[in-house]
Amino acid sequence: MQLRYTFRLYPDAGQQVALARAFGCARVVFNDCVRAREDARRAGRPFPTAGELSTRLITEAKRTVERSWLCEVSAVVLQQSLRDAETAYRNFFASLKGTRKGPKLGAPRFKSRKDTRQSIRFTANARWNITDTGRLNLPKIGAVKVKWSRTLPATPTSVTVVKDSAGRFFASFVIDTDPAADAARMPESDQSIGIDLGLTHFAVLSTGEKIDSPRFLRRAEKKLKKAQKDLSRKQKGSKNREKSRLKVARAHAQVTDARKEFHHQLSTRLISENQGIAVEDLSVAGLARTWLAKSVHDAGWTAFVTMLEYKAERYGRTLVKIGRYEPTSQVCSTCGVKDGPKPLHIREWTCTACGTLHDRDHNAALNVKQAAGLAVTACGAPVRPGAIPAQREETGSHGFPTANRAA
Repeated sequence: MQLRYTFRLYPDAGQQVALARAFGCARVVFNDCVRAREDARRAGRPFPTAGELSTRLITEAKRTVERSWLCEVSAVVLQQSLRDAETAYRNFFASLKGTRKGPKLGAPRFKSRKDTRQSIRFTANARWNITDTGRLNLPKIGAVKVKWSRTLPATPTSVTVVKDSAGRFFASFVIDTDPAADAARMPESDQSIGIDLGLTHFAVLSTGEKIDSPRFLRRAEKKLKKAQKDLSRKQKGSKNREKSRLKVARAHAQVTDARKEFHHQLSTRLISENQGIAVEDLSVAGLARTWLAKSVHDAGWTAFVTMLEYKAERYGRTLVKIGRYEPTSQVCSTCGVKDGPKPLHIREWTCTACGTLHDRDHNAALNVKQAAGLAVTACGAPVRPGAIPAQREETGSHGFPTANRAA
């Protein structure tokens, strides 16, 4: 499978100017492609092919006075910008036809030079390389300093240089991983767990372990409020406003990075310790429309489950997602009797059938594990208990004679 390895870049002043020039050229080619497709649609003509657009917008445009500055950047950057536009249109048409999963996509729009996120991509034929001193040598940009936080497991097939809203530069490498090497890295395990995701505790495991929710956004709200208030007082278009915008973006970037690091550490630990993992398929979009919206977004359940999915696929683990309508909080994990819905403030309850005292979240995690079919013993027998005798007051018609009910 293909994975991305991202590292921080530290370009000098001249390299930042060269990168800004490459970002601008890639943006202009993308906008020219969108404009050519829209003009053809309005005129009722067939859409120009990728080869025609490459010849018209890159090769012939470099010979004109208006677009002669396209020669200052690598041609691969411009070609990849055209491919991005083609991919955007392909996804848009697939979304219209219903063949693409997920939410509906709109038509590609023009990119603005004021966009806070910019990116360019270099493929293998761009002749970029990593020098002996550990720098990333990019064509017509130079050898950029890289902060290598880990080693690359294989030779990258492409690299994408990204400038985020906080003004930071990153290099994202695409790596083709080796399944055999990944399987050897991960220790063998015969354990399986169920996970109940929540807000008070980020995750409660079927083993009884409770992982507290870090609430990164809630803890940074005071700092974000001060930075946002300072931004609102600056005049639009001024340099001081841009400085304040960077402060707000960096504060949000710190929250995002801390949350992502927490998700990575937790998902890696769960994948390495367990062969089977069961989670609920939560409707995050629905919960985000309630009064719990800020806390739901702060938890980042979707990003965490996505990490579990690709790590389970990479290391040969089993991840099962049960339906969101499974009554995990209403069923007794001991006897299997459904005890009905309960308000959120009830964190413990006693089963009326077997009398077991349950912790709400731990019981839900056990039910998630059993509903996914992962609750088996070492011999392979199901752990779900069988039928138990009903209580005395529940038999028959609660004490009334059953022979002649009409009488």
